[in-house]
Amino acid sequence: MFPPPRCRLTYGQLCSIAVVQTAGGIVFAAASGVHLRDLVPAEHRVAVYGRFETSQWMAHSAGSPAGGVLVSWLGATASIAVDASSFLLSAVAVHRLRGPEPPPPVRQATGSRVREAVEGWRYILGHAGLRALLVNAVIFGGGIMAAAPVVAVFMLRDLHLPPWQYGLAFGLPCLGGILGSLTAGPLVRRYRLRPVLLATGAARALWMGFLPAAAPGISGLIVIVIAETLLLFFAGSFNPVFASYRANHTTAERMSRVITAWSITSKLTQPVFVLAAGIIVAATDARTAITATAALTLTSVAFLPWRHAPDRLDQTDAPPDLCSDRAPAAHQPTAVTAPAQGGVHDREHQRQPTASHRNENHR
Repeated sequence: MFPPPRCRLTYGQLCSIAVVQTAGGIVFAAASGVHLRDLVPAEHRVAVYGRFETSQWMAHSAGSPAGGVLVSWLGATASIAVDASSFLLSAVAVHRLRGPEPPPPVRQATGSRVREAVEGWRYILGHAGLRALLVNAVIFGGGIMAAAPVVAVFMLRDLHLPPWQYGLAFGLPCLGGILGSLTAGPLVRRYRLRPVLLATGAARALWMGFLPAAAPGISGLIVIVIAETLLLFFAGSFNPVFASYRANHTTAERMSRVITAWSITSKLTQPVFVLAAGIIVAATDARTAITATAALTLTSVAFLPWRHAPDRLDQTDAPPDLCSDRAPAAHQPTAVTAPAQGGVHDREHQRQPTASHRNENHR
């Protein structure tokens, strides 16, 4: 007797699943971002987003080893089933939220679906600070995503590092992300939001340039671990501060569209950067490609909102206890300040997620 045919997923089916998963992730990010903004007052956002950021880095540091153990014990199919069940548990946890949720904004009777779809990009492009940060996110996130597979080739093929050292070089630096996320709140309380945004946004772009200098052996591994740890430390600190800035400068009516536009832009541009890095590797070598991506991420510093004049909603230039996240539904966001409450509170803290644990924003 012939054995029964085995079911195999085709490449087209895998691409279809990836498209559906990506679309679901974009919608969830938009909905959760809006709901979290409604649940958390402006003065507490950095602290709350910081906790989310910490949990993300902890998941990155523990998830891969746990996945490897599950695959070795249960096999790939059972491991994927366990992963799917975690999403169901997440849905149950979201369902248990009891915080008040305002009704969705009323759709304009004269507005078209196409106009509504592009409203997020229009809002971002109409705000100097958000526009600068979107360009910064595209360049930095694209460089990080493009470098990820090239660094793997560089470490395993060119530096001849064993697989366990490769895993160590990508797992241990996640501790830097955890520490960075824990420092976001104290830094904002001491120096205010916008200076921390600029400082950490610039500092996170400095460390990829050390990777091409790594040599074979333990010395090269140490260089890579230190560079990755510092990169993730400043990225972990930047991400929640960035999310706070974006939430504070976006009206509630347009928050979901802004997050959606941000996510779609990242998803569409990052493959272009990855393809470009692959072309450079094919034409030269991995070290040259990493140098090019490091230079690219460094240029992202120029697109931070250095010249953005703070408006009334910029909590950077008002005492933390005077800030309010209320804003009318005008195209340019403004805010109403509240009387001083006599206390200084942590601010928000969230990461823009991306496919790579080093990108952020890339939330």
